[in-house]
Amino acid sequence: MITALIFDVDGTLAETEEAHRAAFNATFDAWGLGWHWTRDHYAELLKTTGGKERVRRFQTDLAANARRLSGDEIAAFHAEKTKAYADILGRGELTLRAGVKDLVATARNEGLTLAIATTTNTPNVDALCQCCWGTPATEVFDVIAAGDMVQAKKPAPDVFLLALEKENIKPDQAIAFEDSRNGLLSAKGAHLRTVVTPSAYTQADDFSEADQVVPTLEGWHWSRMAEIVG
Repeated sequence: MITALIFDVDGTLAETEEAHRAAFNATFDAWGLGWHWTRDHYAELLKTTGGKERVRRFQTDLAANARRLSGDEIAAFHAEKTKAYADILGRGELTLRAGVKDLVATARNEGLTLAIATTTNTPNVDALCQCCWGTPATEVFDVIAAGDMVQAKKPAPDVFLLALEKENIKPDQAIAFEDSRNGLLSAKGAHLRTVVTPSAYTQADDFSEADQVVPTLEGWHWSRMAEIVG
């Protein structure tokens, strides 16, 4: 019996990546770095999970004499970028993907546990929930497992394992919702059946290990588990 739904955030609940990219570029400008991430460049960088990790990955391709941020500077930079992202969402510049709000409401009404398992940090989860639900994340979701709570980020399974552990949920009692290959591998590493809704940046990803791939969650209900053979 399904007792829990576990959601990724970026790309799954909402198409957040353009807001993240805008926040990165605004913070690059504020720091005078002269860096700018285009859509194509950001799509490549998304193969690395975690904002601080993307900055480190980006720096490996810079010219030898180019300015680079130290570990402490990356942490400070990312804190400012997180605030810039929250400011964008605070202006209401984001909507949930089709079907998400109805599925969450239905699950809540029927007594299922609602969980988050995300690579992003906790303030970003709150910013999205304030923007799209008008309330803190803890009033929408029973469990928040975020990237700043685990040692290894996706595709490692740590964040999904943490979500399961927090509510003593067994993998066969839950369904994971993801939008990227790294997320799918993370969920599968935690032995979860996984529904994938590809996002704008992940349409070309390999989802062959998914139990189900659907364009959106519109009209989706966990009774459709009969269609999932994983």
